[in-house]
Amino acid sequence: MLIPPKTPEVRVPRFIGLMAVDAREAAAAQGVLLAAPDRPDFRGTVVDYVVRQYPPPGVEVPLGAVVTVWFEFREGEGGGGAGVREPRVPRPGGGGLERELDRPKAPFEAITG
Repeated sequence: MLIPPKTPEVRVPRFIGLMAVDAREAAAAQGVLLAAPDRPDFRGTVVDYVVRQYPPPGVEVPLGAVVTVWFEFREGEGGGGAGVREPRVPRPGGGGLERELDRPKAPFEAITG
């Protein structure tokens, strides 16, 4: 069985809160690589702030390991999309058969004629 050579390990720096340009510099200084799945244009990203990273800060990883970072939403990105959650007035009807049928008349009607 082939055993890979032991590589020196480095501690992952804290990237959360850094701008993209500063995160790239800190990664290069520490000897790790950065990946940003939410930013295909990561090399050109400058002022977006890192909001999450994996592995977390302080973990020992091999020299040259990849640390994944995510950035805050840009204008028009994200935004939730869950819709409005407060109650609406007036409430919609119950639906079902009540909406399909006419209201019933009195059970006993006089027959004339």
